[in-house]
Amino acid sequence: MSTSAGVTRSGSRRWWALGLIAAAQFMVIMDTSIIGVALPEIRADLGFTPQTLSWVFNAYVVAFGGLLLLGGRLSDLFGARRIFSAGWIVLLVGSVLAGAANGVGLELTGRAVQGVGAALIAPSALTLLMMLFGSEPKELTKALALYGAAAPAGGTAGVFLGGVITEYASWPWVFYLNIPIAIAVLLATPALMPAAAAQRGSVDLVGALTATGGIGAAVYAIVRAPEAGWASGETLLVGAAAIALLVAFVVVQARRSEPLMRLAIFRAPNLAAANVAQLLLGAAWVPMWFFLNLYLQQVLGLSAFPSGSALLPMTTFIMLGMIVAAPRFIARFGPKRTLVTGMTVLTAGLAALSLVRSDGSFWVDVLPASLIAAAGMSLAFIPSLGIALSSARPEEGGLASGIVNTSYQIGSALGLAAMTAVAAAAGADQLGDTGALTDGYSAAFLGAAALAAVGAILAAVTVRIAKPAINKETADVLN
Repeated sequence: MSTSAGVTRSGSRRWWALGLIAAAQFMVIMDTSIIGVALPEIRADLGFTPQTLSWVFNAYVVAFGGLLLLGGRLSDLFGARRIFSAGWIVLLVGSVLAGAANGVGLELTGRAVQGVGAALIAPSALTLLMMLFGSEPKELTKALALYGAAAPAGGTAGVFLGGVITEYASWPWVFYLNIPIAIAVLLATPALMPAAAAQRGSVDLVGALTATGGIGAAVYAIVRAPEAGWASGETLLVGAAAIALLVAFVVVQARRSEPLMRLAIFRAPNLAAANVAQLLLGAAWVPMWFFLNLYLQQVLGLSAFPSGSALLPMTTFIMLGMIVAAPRFIARFGPKRTLVTGMTVLTAGLAALSLVRSDGSFWVDVLPASLIAAAGMSLAFIPSLGIALSSARPEEGGLASGIVNTSYQIGSALGLAAMTAVAAAAGADQLGDTGALTDGYSAAFLGAAALAAVGAILAAVTVRIAKPAINKETADVLN
């Protein structure tokens, strides 16, 4: 009996393995958000300027989003379990570097290394999930729901834990927190995760470099544009470089015999549509929690710990929605209608958040709207993820996982950069003026609502659920 078969036949071991996979999703998303509350202390201790401080966040997200395709390809070539373990080792090293940093350069290096580790963990984790549950559609739905719930839980828990650690310990511990978790996962992985034989093939490093460089340049151009000017030479030059690098990536992929991302994979019905939905979900959701945390602290006057606590109802609601409601909606109405409904409800929640007031309160201005947004996200995330994974060939599971994770992370990075520019233009750069700050955050919420609305329309028009277009192993999940 192979290791894979042994794990597949052992029900309890398989669900323990899912716990590790969900922990991986929780951690890689948490690491994007946990530093938010700690940024003022990091700036004061390490000497960041206001212009460079955002790169404590962006260094992680750009490395994460830019290298996810490489992580998926490596997972297919060398086996998901090996890459999963390697990713945790890299994440551990990056966490040590970021926590021990005594200057700007080392801090950004540590954050980038963390992002590299996350880029190896995320696609290999999804591949392992499909290996464990892909042959049993009903259990796959439950597994995807638990996996999906770990993402928003990680995002909000990061804000909460960042507040607790910053208020009661010190900022390096937002990074050191990863170390015991990484060690525990590494010890448990050999016994719980299925092994897979390595495949023959090459690694497209040129593709990885052009993709990462293009994404990084695009994020930099958008982040810097409000200060440098949208028509400035710097913005236009960096923007042109981003386009050139991304075009070069596509050209390289089209010409290589073994590319990082086989472009023909997008001919699979629904794959492109589902990934667009994931991209717009990330672009709408991540700016929402980012600016909601700022509104709670800078307008309502909550300190780090209470502001993190204020997001717990939303986290609990979204986790229950993904685990309990989303699978039932998919079974009753199908994945397309569930996805479109979720994006529409998310739009409504974000639009409601745009009505926040400078003299508002958590109970009136935040809680109801945030729960509506959470309901929408919980309904939209699972079907879009399931459609994307089920549209690819089984042997390209790692690539499909890398693509869908890339879509969400790129959407998160570009959406946050764009909404930061929108908020700044509407007044969010006027620290101390609660009226101007509220106007800026309101504009960001409204912009995020527009992105979610576009996602709902595109999903309604482009997603086509047809039995011949779906992998045999998971066809029942989407019907």
